[in-house]
Amino acid sequence: QKIHLKSICLQYQLYLLLNSHFFCLLKNGMGLIILCAYVPKTEAGHCKWAEVLKDLEKIKTSKDIDVSLYTADTDEDEECQELVMRCFFLETEVIIQECRIKNCSETQDVVNIWKNGNAGLENSKLNSTTAAKCKECEEYEEKGFTEFIQSFVKVIQRDCK
Repeated sequence: QKIHLKSICLQYQLYLLLNSHFFCLLKNGMGLIILCAYVPKTEAGHCKWAEVLKDLEKIKTSKDIDVSLYTADTDEDEECQELVMRCFFLETEVIIQECRIKNCSETQDVVNIWKNGNAGLENSKLNSTTAAKCKECEEYEEKGFTEFIQSFVKVIQRDCK
């Protein structure tokens, strides 16, 4: 005897649907209901800073950008990593200004780095006790654009692990 399953899919929320998440109730002929969730597999090694890394690769060899930037240490304590990240994204504003003055071809890439950085840090709230232990952005040494980008990439890659 063949058992036929009836599937009734429920839309949990529009948000979940848009993110390919939904729940199904499966009912067999005996009245047994099974709840299952369909969740998409995430890419292995997916990082919320992937787009930032792509844009950093695009601008790292720019000859138009010649600025000194506060460059956070890549070996800061783990508890200071969010402030380090914020410092790098804050300094991208300086690069944006430089690009606008010199009409750089990479201006949009730098703006994208800044926007994606702010979006990535938007939901995180700084703990005042932790922030007090960490350096302010202006306390770091000023370094050239190339060194800044290398350090920025290193910090992001470490955050993605």
